[in-house]
Amino acid sequence: MKLMLRYVRRHLGMFFTAISFLCIEAMADLLQPTFMAHIVDEGVKAADISTILRYGLIMVGIAAAGAVGAVMRNIYASRTSQTIGMELRGDIYRKVQTLSFENIDHLQPASIITRITNDVTQIQEFINGCMRIMIKAPITCVGAIILIIVQTPRQIPVMAVILVIAAVLIAANMKLGYPRFGNLQRKLDRLNNVSREFLSSIRVVKAFHAEAQEQEKFESASQELAGAGISAMRVMAVFAPLINLAVNMGIVVLLWISQNRQAAEIGRLMASVNYMTQVLFAIGMVSNILNTAVRAIASSERVSEVLEQTPAQKAPERPATQPIRGGICFEDVSFAYADAGKEALSHVTFWASPGETIGIIGPTGSGKTTLVNLVPRFYDATSGRVLIDGMDVTQIESNRLRTAVAVVPQKALLFSGTIEENLRWGKQEATPQQLREAARTACAESFIEGTEKGYDTLLGQGGVNLSGGQKQRLALARALVRDPQVLILDDCTSALDADTEAAVLKGLRRRAAGMTVLLISQRIATVMRADRILCLENGNVMGFGTHDELMEACPTYRAIYASQIGGGCDE
Repeated sequence: MKLMLRYVRRHLGMFFTAISFLCIEAMADLLQPTFMAHIVDEGVKAADISTILRYGLIMVGIAAAGAVGAVMRNIYASRTSQTIGMELRGDIYRKVQTLSFENIDHLQPASIITRITNDVTQIQEFINGCMRIMIKAPITCVGAIILIIVQTPRQIPVMAVILVIAAVLIAANMKLGYPRFGNLQRKLDRLNNVSREFLSSIRVVKAFHAEAQEQEKFESASQELAGAGISAMRVMAVFAPLINLAVNMGIVVLLWISQNRQAAEIGRLMASVNYMTQVLFAIGMVSNILNTAVRAIASSERVSEVLEQTPAQKAPERPATQPIRGGICFEDVSFAYADAGKEALSHVTFWASPGETIGIIGPTGSGKTTLVNLVPRFYDATSGRVLIDGMDVTQIESNRLRTAVAVVPQKALLFSGTIEENLRWGKQEATPQQLREAARTACAESFIEGTEKGYDTLLGQGGVNLSGGQKQRLALARALVRDPQVLILDDCTSALDADTEAAVLKGLRRRAAGMTVLLISQRIATVMRADRILCLENGNVMGFGTHDELMEACPTYRAIYASQIGGGCDE
């Protein structure tokens, strides 16, 4: 609730404007039965047309005021709730951008998406409901009870019993509903995760004809969500009719007590029954909005978990300011992912001088990608230090560090938009000539110019209208546009044929002169011409040196060489 109150305080003006119009609407609803009683008791009984017309016109005026109040209340309530929803989503999105990979891994991307969409919608609907129903219901309920007592004072015991029963039922409803609605949101997380995984891997699923297995996973998650929803809604299904029954029994008791009343008081009796009906609707509205509140509170806690996350990586208190030239040094670095059973890297030590190219090779799962992720500080080392030009990366501002480091990931990630817009992610102010030079170096210019619109060609989400090799070359060109001091190439030529890869590497050697390059590859022919090579296995350094040095001293490197090239060490 604290989260919702914090956002409501930002818009108290609109909130109280909505409440003011709501009060006008509620008062109009409460006054109608009283004037109807006057029409019956004073006008109809005496056959006084003027009295009937006078009170009738008053009722029309009250109804008109109530209608205006309802319309204005809806306008301001919708505007307030939609604005708060927009701000919540924006704050979550901005918060996520400040979090480290470790935080994202903990929260899980699918769950974050659910919190930005569904959970914020639950909060938004509750705030809207508060201004439309929650505050109106108590006003209507209290006002109706007071007017019942004024009209028929003998109904006080009946009203007291009804209110006690309704309060007990509503409290039980909230107590039983809260954990069920929280579980409902968690099941929705799982369904979103299964759906996201399937959609992002749909080509692999179809290639392996694994639709049946994925359908089974989806149905399992969907059934769990349905079961959680049924469990939560069952609470509402039980308590809502019980509350209605309690109030309707009160109406029956009211009519039974009033069975001997004189005809002169029939108008008051009608008014009392009408007010009792309003009490019924008011309690029903309170019950419904409290059910919404249970969901909103559960969602609020999930949203608060994101907003209150403390980034796993601390900003430096005294950021280093010396220029970044690109020298890299790992000093006895170990790293383990959260909740992992063992270290992904263990006591890694190596160095790269500015402008040097370091090849990184090793079996799958040896820790190559994990190692390079420590350089731009996507993760922080568990122990040891990662240094750039003698500065600990934890003491360099992240924006400055990542401006100096360009990463070409193993899986080329492109965004919806034109080819030029994707290349400008490297540097927004890059000139057309710089874009073309980067594309030429990455051997991407030929296929770009071969498209109908060239650099203005629109790419689908993730670059779905490009081949794997084309996406890798665009991702490489995007990194080169930045002209960084450190260039990390994470097996980014794996989808290229041998001739294209050779041309790309030749262009890179020319363009990357002066850059420190960390070149990860599964192909020994790709790394063997690097200045030095780091050979990893199971997170451990098996060798570090030139190709010839590793062929002599590193059995793991020799085994990789023999499996790919065979024979001796001729180049």
